[in-house]
Amino acid sequence: MNDTDYHLHIIAFDVPYPANYGGVIDVFYRVKSLIEAGIKVHLHCFEYGRGEQEILKRCHEVKYYKRNTSFSKQLSFTPFIVNSRRSEALVQDLLKDDYPILCEGLHTTAVLLDKRLKNRKIYVRAHNVEHDYYKGLGDTERCGWKRLFYHAEAWKLRRYEPVLKKAAGIFAISQQDAAYFEKQYKNVILVPGFNAADSVCSETGRGDYVLYHGNLSVRENEDAAKWLIENVFSELDLHCVVSGLNPSEKLLKLAERYPNVTLVANPDDAEMIDLLRQAQVNILVTNQPTGLKLKLLNALYNGRFCLVNADMVKGTSLDSLCVVADEPEQMIAEIKRLMEEDFTEEDIEERDAQMRQLYDNESNARKIIEAISFKP
Repeated sequence: MNDTDYHLHIIAFDVPYPANYGGVIDVFYRVKSLIEAGIKVHLHCFEYGRGEQEILKRCHEVKYYKRNTSFSKQLSFTPFIVNSRRSEALVQDLLKDDYPILCEGLHTTAVLLDKRLKNRKIYVRAHNVEHDYYKGLGDTERCGWKRLFYHAEAWKLRRYEPVLKKAAGIFAISQQDAAYFEKQYKNVILVPGFNAADSVCSETGRGDYVLYHGNLSVRENEDAAKWLIENVFSELDLHCVVSGLNPSEKLLKLAERYPNVTLVANPDDAEMIDLLRQAQVNILVTNQPTGLKLKLLNALYNGRFCLVNADMVKGTSLDSLCVVADEPEQMIAEIKRLMEEDFTEEDIEERDAQMRQLYDNESNARKIIEAISFKP
């Protein structure tokens, strides 16, 4: 690639390192893969607590902007996730050249509305159908004012989403999302989630525990962990582990009530991978059938058997690599069955072949490069 021809601005909704929750895993490993493919990445990060990261200096350029999360940013018809990421400094940086721009999520698409950038090629990585995602958060939220915020945000996001008509292209993360966007917008391309693994690294044999993992500071994941502890783990005479970032005091106390349940808070990357690999069954459930759950990829690349509910694999083509069960009684029966089975080399080869077809970082980076108009 010619050094002057292949520059790309990427606007990230958060600092994408450490790559320790779903959205930033996708961003970080996409940036890494594009750099390895020869793209000169100009990375623009909205910072609100994660700080500047040395590893991101591998990019051609890195800029940080403070996200404005003040209450006044909620007093607008523009969604808060977008309004809180408006930045004049960002626009001024983008105006210094005419390189194409990739917005990470609907969150960073305020630049599509800026007339000064109307002649730029601006693409959007859609991480979710956001209004569906926020409606789901509101439907399950118990706190009154948070429920109101999520439902208001869902309404604003549905109203705001047609801004995508201004995008030069949309990179959808799942088949289900791609089908949704194709009904309303042009140049929709399916680009599955980027991840840390290049190949399946599962171990053969058997583990002796069941694992649920996720960012436990996210209500959806906390609710999933609580549901599993109360309805599945409590009925098993097996060691069950829950692991993830920033669990609430309520979740910690719930886990303590059951002698067979261990909660591992804030594991580092190496510890999390070890937990995934040593488990016999990785169990994952969600009530949000939107986007792609990157923790599922993590479990499939590193773990043995994966037990999921139907919503976890909806629109992903991964159901054939998982055991699917929705009711607690089914899950309990499947766990007991899987605890008696060896995970074999044949299981690993079959999984690796299918994962390479869909989730190969190199080929997915190539899809993006081929779709973007790089000016000579």
